[in-house]
Amino acid sequence: MKIIIVGAGIAGLTTAWSLTKRGHEVTLLEQGPIPNPLSASGDEHRLMRRAYGTADGYSRLITEALEAWDELWADLGRSFYANRGVIAINQYTNDGGTAFRSSMDRGGYPYETLSPREAAERWPYLDPATFRRAYYSPDGGALLCQKIAAGLAAWLRRNGAVLRENSAVARLDEAAGRVALADGELLSADRIVITAGAWTLKLIPDLADTLTLCRTAVVYLDPPAGLREAWATSPAVQNVGGIISGYVLPPIDGTGLKFAAGINKRLAHDPAANRVPVPGEGERLRDAFSPPFADVGAYKVVKVVTCAYTFTEDHTFFCRARGRSLVVSACSGHGYKFGAAVGRRVAEGIETGDDARLVKWLRAEL
Repeated sequence: MKIIIVGAGIAGLTTAWSLTKRGHEVTLLEQGPIPNPLSASGDEHRLMRRAYGTADGYSRLITEALEAWDELWADLGRSFYANRGVIAINQYTNDGGTAFRSSMDRGGYPYETLSPREAAERWPYLDPATFRRAYYSPDGGALLCQKIAAGLAAWLRRNGAVLRENSAVARLDEAAGRVALADGELLSADRIVITAGAWTLKLIPDLADTLTLCRTAVVYLDPPAGLREAWATSPAVQNVGGIISGYVLPPIDGTGLKFAAGINKRLAHDPAANRVPVPGEGERLRDAFSPPFADVGAYKVVKVVTCAYTFTEDHTFFCRARGRSLVVSACSGHGYKFGAAVGRRVAEGIETGDDARLVKWLRAEL
């Protein structure tokens, strides 16, 4: 089949990878460079985790996700996954740390429980006076997004896929399988896969009743000199507990120390608007991580990276087939960890035509 993929975030890249391996003629369109720094997949690294709150189906899908990443690493010739393990902090009853423990217990996944003193001895950036307990799982870590995108783009070009950077799509004809580029060029295919992330609503406005666009940000920090070694060898912090339930990714293989939380999430109407950080945005986000971190004011803000995501009401993936088009959106910012598996499943769905099964898999309902 001849297939056009619109959007070269992780879902678009891995769908192109899987379809190319299956022998299809693939053209991948991206409105900017690959990786695109404005895309949700363009950040330095993203969290891989097993615990998933009450969404046990997604916890189980992590097994398939890891296996799919292993297939991708074999094709790329190296792994871009740092399996450092993850920490969760419990500050009070029913916070994110409690949800971590409950999820791991229901799934029967191994983890270690540490007292505040034990946790602070192991990870000295923690303030033991501010939390009740910590949990450590060896299952998780960080995916190195920019290296993954560059590796996938190079693999696709070597294996015959057509990658067209700086090729913005102006219009879609979903029924006919046609794409009009911003420069007026017309393209057609047997199937069109739209993996445009936050730009999906620009292309298909009638999805506004289902998808909500939000703008958020993460902050990269330089820790105090005395804590740099602790962070350099740290696991990922899946959840700091408390009122923010933020996460932290340590510096790995050239990436920075990233703090992220949803406290600065707000509704948006244009994914490209308001992408310049406002004064003090990084400091406010950093300061929200005390507790459980000690002396966060001593962490220097290096940069703030803004992000745009689509969300669904139930925080699951969105997938819809119409005409010759298939829209796939990894909603709520949690899609990256499933990226390689999503690409394989979308490719399978295109070949079999079983869109209903694909939707069930994306919603973790199989």
